[in-house]
Amino acid sequence: MLERTRTAERYARGFTAALVAVATLLLAANAGPARAEAPRPEPRAVATSR
Repeated sequence: MLERTRTAERYARGFTAALVAVATLLLAANAGPARAEAPRPEPRAVATSR
């Protein structure tokens, strides 16, 4: 049969899980974007003289 856990132990586990979740979210948010592609040069119109 399962033993009942103490209230303080349950709170400690919950608090630890919350800290791990916050740390994971902060690390993911600060990971930074992926490297962007090099910008493509825009086509330029060539002026023709008449």
